[in-house]
Amino acid sequence: MTTPAATVRPGRTATAFNNTVAWLARRGVSIYGSRELAVRGRKSGEWRTVPVNVLAVDGAEYLVAARGLTQWVRNMRVAGAGELRLGRTVEPVTATEVLDPAAKVPVLRAYLRTWAWEVGAFFPGLSADSTDDELAAAADRYPVFAIRRA
Repeated sequence: MTTPAATVRPGRTATAFNNTVAWLARRGVSIYGSRELAVRGRKSGEWRTVPVNVLAVDGAEYLVAARGLTQWVRNMRVAGAGELRLGRTVEPVTATEVLDPAAKVPVLRAYLRTWAWEVGAFFPGLSADSTDDELAAAADRYPVFAIRRA
């Protein structure tokens, strides 16, 4: 088993990129499936938003926390639901965390295949070509949620 997920703070470039993606999502423009995720704060109860990449794998949809144990992950664990927003379109979603490392392997592989250009720095030593064992060994560092649109 690997070390539990820790938060990786984005640098200036990543912060600027995230802000741009969020700004575009609020105006109805998606980059490769990006959306703005809104989740109620676990303490405040107020809506908190963050740009996310919605990933489809074998007919199911997932959210992957490339930066580890972030605030949106903590909030989603408590709330179990949120909203995916793109412009004026608001889609309620329920979320179930995928806990089995083996079940995360195909999701992490697809995530890296699709978005390594954006998030690869948060997956040191891993790629879409990593072995199943390598991805499973690292799976605890990357929370994954299966989402269902309500």
